[in-house]
Amino acid sequence: MKEQTQTISAKQKDTIKNRAKRFVSDYRKQLPLQLMVIPGIIFMLIFCYYPIYGLSIAFKNYTVIDTLDSAKWVGFENFIIIFKDKYFWQSVVNTLGISFLKLLIGFTTPIVLSIMIYELKDGPFKRIVQTISYLPHFLSWIILGGMLTNWLSTTGMLNQILMGIGLIDQPANYLLDSSKYWWIASLSDTWKEAGWGTVLYLATMAGIDPTYYEAARIDGAGRLRQVVSITLPMLRTIISLNFILTVSGLLKSNLDQTLVLMNSQNQVKAEVIDSYVYRMGLAQGDFSYATAAGLGVSIVSVILLVLANKLTSKINDESVL
Repeated sequence: MKEQTQTISAKQKDTIKNRAKRFVSDYRKQLPLQLMVIPGIIFMLIFCYYPIYGLSIAFKNYTVIDTLDSAKWVGFENFIIIFKDKYFWQSVVNTLGISFLKLLIGFTTPIVLSIMIYELKDGPFKRIVQTISYLPHFLSWIILGGMLTNWLSTTGMLNQILMGIGLIDQPANYLLDSSKYWWIASLSDTWKEAGWGTVLYLATMAGIDPTYYEAARIDGAGRLRQVVSITLPMLRTIISLNFILTVSGLLKSNLDQTLVLMNSQNQVKAEVIDSYVYRMGLAQGDFSYATAAGLGVSIVSVILLVLANKLTSKINDESVL
């Protein structure tokens, strides 16, 4: 028995030595590529991994006069305060409401838009449509926020159009109406990002074998049937990937958009987790509270990412992305 155990141990050592030799040999062959990767690794260590130590602030009573080591440990006290904070939970409700609307509208719109662009014949009109749909993505929310503030004011374009066609009698400032903010936030975000979101879908559709469509046309399939039976199934993988990323970011809202569009009248519906953490951390100097809230949101986001991946694996024949 001892001899057999020694034999197995010797084989394991030989296997480890062979793997080590193979690793060293492969590393030498790829040395130029490995050297190119080193700056990226250093960057990640400094700016991605080293700051993780700062999460300890969430379990301390940290102030600006303290260091990370000198701050007093308070355990889960900051998390208990968060759970009792009604304003934090109001920001969670707003974040989920806006995010679900963005998931419903903003996730499906790029798919529909990319299929419509793909079905257009190549020419100037198709390029113009693509350029116009891409353009808002490259404009900051400072610019777009100014445009929306102007359009949605009492003398803005939207009121002029609605009054012109007789849908309303009196103009209104829609950004001052908190009940309409969720829709304003979701629709404006869709307008900004829908065109850019078509890039991956159009790239995937460009790789579809055209013989599939030719065979479908021979069988009498119309354009709608070709989209349903060929285009959408071919987009299944990239749709699943975008779905996973979108679901994992349900608790992450667009901070730039919120800071631009939020005002004292709509704050009750506009305040999201990111803006609340921003105000508590930077504006009020409660860094421990803000760090604890951010840490909790990140943990929930990871859980949502795993659940979304599991869900899409069921749809994609157990193929986990």
